[in-house]
Order: sequence, then C-alpha cells, then structure tokens
Amino acid sequence: MSKPSKLDFQALELDDCLCNAAIEMGFQSPTLIQQLVIPEAMEERDILASAPTGTGKTAAFLLPLCQFLLDHPAKTNAQTRSLILVPTRELAQQVAEQARLLTQYCELRIGVITGGINYGSDRETIENQPDILIATPGRLFEHIEKEYLDCRDIECLVLDEADRMLDMGFAGIVNQIASEARWRRQSMLFSATLESAGVNAFARDILNDPVKLHASPSRKEKAKTIQWYHLADDLSHKDALLHYHLKNTIASCIVFVKTRERLVELVEKLTPHFSLCYLQGEMAQDKRQKAISSFREGTSNILLATDVAARGIDVPNVSHVINYDMPRTADVYVHRIGRTGRAGAKGCAISLVEAHDFVMVGKVQRFMGEAMKPRVINELKPKHKAPKLVKKSKKKTTKKKLKTPRGFKK
Repeated sequence: MSKPSKLDFQALELDDCLCNAAIEMGFQSPTLIQQLVIPEAMEERDILASAPTGTGKTAAFLLPLCQFLLDHPAKTNAQTRSLILVPTRELAQQVAEQARLLTQYCELRIGVITGGINYGSDRETIENQPDILIATPGRLFEHIEKEYLDCRDIECLVLDEADRMLDMGFAGIVNQIASEARWRRQSMLFSATLESAGVNAFARDILNDPVKLHASPSRKEKAKTIQWYHLADDLSHKDALLHYHLKNTIASCIVFVKTRERLVELVEKLTPHFSLCYLQGEMAQDKRQKAISSFREGTSNILLATDVAARGIDVPNVSHVINYDMPRTADVYVHRIGRTGRAGAKGCAISLVEAHDFVMVGKVQRFMGEAMKPRVINELKPKHKAPKLVKKSKKKTTKKKLKTPRGFKK
C-alpha cells in the first residue's frame, strides 16, 4: 500500500491543518468525488452531486466548506455561517464526527441540532455560535420559527442525502429554511441519485446555476459486496436461515426489518441466543446512541434495525447485511446494503425472500443492473420453487387495418 501523501490534498489548495487531519483520518489520497467536488466548491460554485455511499462524500463537502471559513474569518459576533441539513439523527452525528476530526487542528466550532435532544441543549448550541451547524430539518425549523436561530449570516448551505429528505416529507421545510438563508453565497446538494423528478425540483428551487457532478468510483473505492438470496418457505424457515448465518458466518451484522412490530418480535426471538442491540424510529436519543456505540465498539456484533438506520449508520468493518424483510423499494435496498463493503472493503448482503416478496428481487436486479443469485444451505433447503420473475415487455403498437368500403376494390 502506498504511503499517504499530504501533497495529494495540498494540490487541491487545502490548508495544511485540513490536509494533516485528512491523512490522519486514513484518506490515502482524495477520492474521486473529492477530486470532482472540492475544486468547483472552492470556486464558490453551487454543486449538484451524486456518489455511492462509502466513497468519501462527506469530506467532499466538509473540506471546501472548512477552507472557506479559514480563508474568510468570521466578523465579530457573527452567527452560524455554514449549515448542513441531513435527514436523520444518526447521519447528523456521523457528519459531526467527521467534521470534528477534519477540524481538529483548526479553530472552527461544530454544533449539532436534532430531534430527541432537549431544547435547553439546542439553545446552548445556538448561543455558542458554531461555525458549522449540522441539523435535521424539523427540529431546526422549530428554532427558526421561535426566532432562536438567525439565518442571515449563513454563507453556505449543504443538503446531504436530499433524496432521503424528500422521501421523509421534508421538502417544504427545507425550502423554507433555504429561504431564511437567502443571503448565502453557495449551496451544495448531494443525493444517491440525480434522476428523480423530486431531486431535480429541489435543485431548481435551491441551487443557482449548479455544476452537476457524478462519481462512478474506481475499483479501489467501489464497494466489494457479494449479494445473494435464500428462498424461504415461510416465517419459521426464514428464522432458521437467519439463525444459521448469525451462528456460523457473520462477524458483524446489521439485520434489516421493515416494521417496528417485526423488530420487536425478532428481538424477543434472538435475545436468548445472541448478543445484540437494536435501532428503530421514535427511540430516545440516548438509547439510540447507546445502541450504535455498543455495535461500533463490538460489545454487540448484531444490530437489528428498521429502515430509519439505513442511511445514518457509518460503522467500519460491517461484514454482513441481512435483509430479514425485503424493503418496499429497490433504492432502499441499495442504501441498506451500503452499510457493508464500505470504502473498498469486502462485504456480504443476504436476502431472505418469501414468495410474496419475490417480485422485489426482480425490481432490485433491474434497478442495480446486476443479478442476485440464489443460494441453498443443504440442511435448510426450501420445499417450494421460486415464483417466475415476469420480465417487463414493451407493448407493441400496431396500426389498425383500415376496412375497405363496399363498392371499392382493394
């Protein structure tokens, strides 16, 4: 492995304090998304970008944002100057952690505001006037409405995982927050995909003549995730398949289910046999953080989660993702399996598929442009065959034959 080079980051005209921090965080050299975004962002261009998870996207917007703050010191009594909006509490904590690591040699203050924290702590965060504020839209807008937060000094607005914010119904609130920060100099929008009409509408409303960037990562950066599925006859068969993998094959695993009720059932089934923790919506913030810390530190090597966790968790060396339930949409599947095989590491994604969920296998294959192959465990073979996947075919348009009127020859 080549030795990390500070010169690679210095070539992007970043301050030494940022370059040193990036190297210390383990970046060998700027990733593709960082190479694309940083020069454009440092020209104060608005950015519309997409990149797969685990390819250094967070540092791609944090580094130029920090450089701007270093190049243009705050005026006396200036309020928050940079705002990063994210869809979930977990992602807010993840971005804040990266921001603190990147600014460890700089005098920049980082603040976080999310739901689940008491309002007194939020007020203290705002009064400390952080240079960079990371927030979830709903809680932040409450403080704006109560006039606790003044957005007039915000110079840069970043929307991370904008597609997820749309899915969660935050479009209206985000647009209102953007309006409150209308004196800003720059906006950046990051999304897993730029194809959706919603994301493009978001971009039109918030960005000004953006440069559009898409990073198809190199083989080194690309996640090496092996995917397969097991056909399950019923719920008890699915439980047996899950037990087999948790007992025999995994080192560190996230198990996804699609409802809180299912999660409760599974926690009761697995707790007597395995060391696990769980994560779901409407969970007190201290309990959420405790669960994530337990999983990250290896106290529990199994994390059960609903899809609230699909975008917010960044834990290195997750060996497996198991889809106990198939998700409702193919893009959610992609975000789930993105928790393993991060930053070029190897990972496995296993789906346990009952017949009524089998249609999602076809949707995932079409969405990802690659096949999901079936596997069989000898002692747990399914009794039933997989349903046939119906290929979507284009309807042929045929011209109607015109009838020849009576009395005329053809």
